[in-house]
Amino acid sequence: MPYSEPHADVSANAALRIEAMSVFVRGLELSAEIGLYAHERGRRQPLIVDVTLSVAAKPLASLGDLVSYEAIATKARAIIERGHIELVEVFAEALAAACLEDVRVLKVEVRVEKPEAVPGAKAAGVTVVASRG
Repeated sequence: MPYSEPHADVSANAALRIEAMSVFVRGLELSAEIGLYAHERGRRQPLIVDVTLSVAAKPLASLGDLVSYEAIATKARAIIERGHIELVEVFAEALAAACLEDVRVLKVEVRVEKPEAVPGAKAAGVTVVASRG
């Protein structure tokens, strides 16, 4: 039988207690002008980005309560399009700050891999964890 009815409103279920909620994007493949060295200027390199947002632990009452996955990717692309970034750490911090602009986001973890950074390694990178302070 095909699905045609919306699920019952979970907020009506008094027994349901949401303890934690996260929204994430994993393995976002981006191309960025990034790096300190002369050979890294004027060319794009791949970045692999994972972002996990901790959001308020409550049942969702409406679509306005949702944090968009696409918004995360849009923020990452916008930072890259500003121009050359010298450090992966700077990109990760900027993306964390951009994610925290959404008041529904309580904490963010940004992991950035730079696959071409270390010859012989699959990737090198950084993880930044930030929250409202």
